[in-house]
Amino acid sequence: MLRFEDAPKKPANLSLNAEVLAMARELGMNVSKTVDALLTEEVKRQYWARWHLQNQDAIASYNARVEQEGLPLDAFRSF
Repeated sequence: MLRFEDAPKKPANLSLNAEVLAMARELGMNVSKTVDALLTEEVKRQYWARWHLQNQDAIASYNARVEQEGLPLDAFRSF
């Protein structure tokens, strides 16, 4: 699982749209916190998209096996 909550902060240089940055400051937004949160979500999204792409053959194989044989412990299900 991807967990970034306790990771230390590290300074970074960013180039941002000047007008957007000015508006964010005018609105009193914490730009660092906002960028960090949005970047975290995008990293997670791209990580899982890549994971899915790299594992699509295994997922398809497992799904085909379940389709043919049923779930491995299906006989023990009470619902």
